[in-house]
Amino acid sequence: MGIGEWLFGGREEQAPVTPIPRVPTADDLLAAVDRVEAMAVAGKVRPEVLARLRRVTKTVRETIPRMDRLGGGSTQAYHVMATATDYLPEAIGGYLRLPREWADSRPVDRGKTPLMILVDQLDLLGRTMDRVFDAINRADAEALVIHGRFLQEKFGHASTGGELALGSATPLPTMPTTPTMPPAPTPTATQTPTAPTPPATQTPATGTPQVRLQPPIGRQG
Repeated sequence: MGIGEWLFGGREEQAPVTPIPRVPTADDLLAAVDRVEAMAVAGKVRPEVLARLRRVTKTVRETIPRMDRLGGGSTQAYHVMATATDYLPEAIGGYLRLPREWADSRPVDRGKTPLMILVDQLDLLGRTMDRVFDAINRADAEALVIHGRFLQEKFGHASTGGELALGSATPLPTMPTTPTMPPAPTPTATQTPTAPTPPATQTPATGTPQVRLQPPIGRQG
């Protein structure tokens, strides 16, 4: 003990600092899904186990790129991360640590074998991931519906079948004019020449105009 510690007492021991685990990234989650699938294939799990596992991992892979829509602190986002990094590896690893024949035939819980328990766990995780993925899709679909209603209220009219309507103050663009052809000339009626009316002669007695008939040409005599 030094003189300083004798005079002023020993230094207080500092509590060990617990490192805060890093939040897994999308690449970390995808890598975890790949590892658990490889573990199951290497362990030669039964076909019904592998089919259920791949159903869960497929949904997780489709959900990971869209987890930002759930929010970083949401329960659903946590379930996706825990499924990839904890729930699936623990379920598959626990089953593979047991002797295969024993795990597939020995009842251990209410008449169920470890194989049956694993299948139930994978079915439960599959339904949970389906609900999470459905919630993401519904959120995007609802945003699309809301945007469509906004456009309908701003521009559309029910009477026009939802077509965009321009305000009366908005001038319409000038349509290009089509050059007009000059009117076709009206055909004139052909005048049929009429024979000249022979001159009329008057008789001194009555004053009534008389028509003098001329003999036909070539029959004079």
